[in-house]
Amino acid sequence: MLLTDFVSTRPRHELPQALMLAWLAEAYAEAEARTQGLDEAARGELAARLARVMQKVACPPEKIATRGLALADLGRSAWAAQEIYALETHPHGRGSEARTRKFEEIVDAYFAETYAVEADAPGEIVHVTCTGYASPSGAQKVVAARGWGARTRVTHAYQMGCYAAVPALRLAAGSLALPADLAPARRVVDIVHTELCSLHLDPTDHSLEQMVVHSLFADGLIRYRARPAATTGPGLRVIALHEEVLPESADAMSWRVGDHGMQMTLSREVPDRIAGALRGFTGRLLARAGLGVADLRTAAVAVHPGGPKIIDRVAQVLELADAQVATSRDVLHDHGNMSSATLPHIWMRMLADPAIPAGTRIPSFAFGPGLTMCGAVLEKQA
Repeated sequence: MLLTDFVSTRPRHELPQALMLAWLAEAYAEAEARTQGLDEAARGELAARLARVMQKVACPPEKIATRGLALADLGRSAWAAQEIYALETHPHGRGSEARTRKFEEIVDAYFAETYAVEADAPGEIVHVTCTGYASPSGAQKVVAARGWGARTRVTHAYQMGCYAAVPALRLAAGSLALPADLAPARRVVDIVHTELCSLHLDPTDHSLEQMVVHSLFADGLIRYRARPAATTGPGLRVIALHEEVLPESADAMSWRVGDHGMQMTLSREVPDRIAGALRGFTGRLLARAGLGVADLRTAAVAVHPGGPKIIDRVAQVLELADAQVATSRDVLHDHGNMSSATLPHIWMRMLADPAIPAGTRIPSFAFGPGLTMCGAVLEKQA
């Protein structure tokens, strides 16, 4: 199949990383002051100390310059006026019900907006997210509102985390392989990612692990189309897909619903565990495309940037030149880690980049809870 028509919608708010890290230190200190009864002097000292720690452990502004945020709260310290992070009265932030309602509101509005100008119904919409759950989903609501219910299926690809773009391609490929009486123009599957990571912060937890997590993630909204293999014109042809769950690695990364949003745990061993399995995984992925590891030398490689160290280790293990992973670094720099929406943003840039010629193979990698390793081999088509 061919991936085409990438459309990214920038979240309504953006915050430079330096200001985001400063705001996090203030939020941690405000939450601690409210739960521990600190006076203003003690609160100020704590904020200054936490800011110094953040400078040492957080992803720095030279790696992530700006993060997009669908939620207006982040960056503002008028705590009483915050919608979710009203820390004067809710030091943890508001509970999961309030965050879920906000997720639903933002996602519903996004689907309505992104499909407002579409005249033809797609054959299917695959909705991908791990940062919220509401039923009916925004995808179902827009199908109902547009009167597409008899023509458009909705499939939910939820709670897989950062690697979910690859299983979404597998779902789309399966859908396109089914017999259908649809007109060619409607033989398309739309894949839509709505990741709202800014909803999932508990300011009372400023452990080093959570400081790292809170310094990485941003919001991402993107959709694109999977079309039948015979489609002509510009796009990314899907040649191979492969997934593996690493043995004895289930405790390395987790993503769970808590009382105050969702929370990630992230072991410092994750880059090493991925690096240890990556070369064998890559060989098996490339073999599915009829390629060998030597073919990596002429490839442009898309790496989901869980963080800068993930890109570094992938490049090191696979012996890649800096230019081969430059787009992955650029997307991390410009957007942050947008969970499952990140890899599609990398694909979109590679498709639009004239320096990447038609015929270039694009091995793509993403990682998430399990530990799950996912890969795809794409080929750029003019």
